[in-house]
Amino acid sequence: MQRIVCPERCDWRATAESAGFDFHTIEGERYWDERAYYAFTLEEIERRIELPTGEIDAMCLELVGHAVDDEDTLRRLKIPEAFWPLISESWHRDDASLYGRLDLSFDGHGPAKLLEYNADTPTSIFEAAVFQWTWLEQAIERNMIPRRSDQFNSIHERLIDAWQKLGAGRHLHLAGMTENTEDAGTLAYLEDTASQAGLATTLIDIEDIGLRDDGAFVDLDGRAIELAFKLYPWEWMFHDAFGARLATAPTRWIEPPWKAVLSNKGILPLLWQMFPDHPNLLPAYFEDDPNAARLGASFVRKPLYSREGANVALVSAGITLVEQDGPYGAEGFIRQALAPLPNFAGQYPVLGSWLVDHTPCGLSIREDENPITGNTSRFLPHAIL
Repeated sequence: MQRIVCPERCDWRATAESAGFDFHTIEGERYWDERAYYAFTLEEIERRIELPTGEIDAMCLELVGHAVDDEDTLRRLKIPEAFWPLISESWHRDDASLYGRLDLSFDGHGPAKLLEYNADTPTSIFEAAVFQWTWLEQAIERNMIPRRSDQFNSIHERLIDAWQKLGAGRHLHLAGMTENTEDAGTLAYLEDTASQAGLATTLIDIEDIGLRDDGAFVDLDGRAIELAFKLYPWEWMFHDAFGARLATAPTRWIEPPWKAVLSNKGILPLLWQMFPDHPNLLPAYFEDDPNAARLGASFVRKPLYSREGANVALVSAGITLVEQDGPYGAEGFIRQALAPLPNFAGQYPVLGSWLVDHTPCGLSIREDENPITGNTSRFLPHAIL
């Protein structure tokens, strides 16, 4: 694994905008950054990233199978009791999942370590699936990177295949906060892949979803929502005005309700409890667990619910080195062993390992001068050399 400085394409901004990548710059700062790329060997990708990704996902599914009918676990995760039947029924009905992203710490030497699982509403998929592939092709054509370079990236094709399985002739609604540029771009991309899979689609703002007298969710035209992809977290849906109707409405959701278990950082101590000393896991405990003392005075403190690194703190020898502000933490915290991200030329990269239909299929990299990856951390492409 190397971080290699390279020239950027002179027309990358125009290329991004023509592709609908409107959020390549955030608050005047680069989000997409191709002034360097991360290079891997094929062995690193296949044996050190792809293989562990599939194994971690399998462990997560085993955890869900235990958790959905275990009241103590659901209570530990602070999932409202009213939604326990919804989650259990979704799992036992074998409701399908579309995609997810494992965030990993990896330096090219030791085993990749799971930092968290973005199982419910992962973004950055367009830039991972499409724009970094465009960069690879054009960088090869323009002799910016070696001609035989490749990329761990079959995300786009996997999404189309997955939609064909999920659609089953149903109309697909895609819902989210469409005023958010990044969310709107993510929804538009996923809608495009669903259309390529042959599905009829409707894009709708989450606030425009209505409720019919018979308990069905409907769009602005009064059309019943049979199948809905939502770029909106389950923990928010549970507390929204229509949350109480989720259990009785006939809508099938993507991601399914059982993903509410995996989108909770409480899975990190639960995984460590089920699979102690697994090489791809870090020791982790609920903060109120006396066993958390095993971590000593150095650990990462994470809320059960958090987005983009909010309210995460890095503590070393009892001193908080860095902490992100945010609105989370009311439900409680976990502590995870401190495993500092590798430092490449003053940058701290996090690897995002993508799964579509539970198949590892791609890699994205976010880096920052801050060792906590946040909303403005830059996206860099990668290549297999």
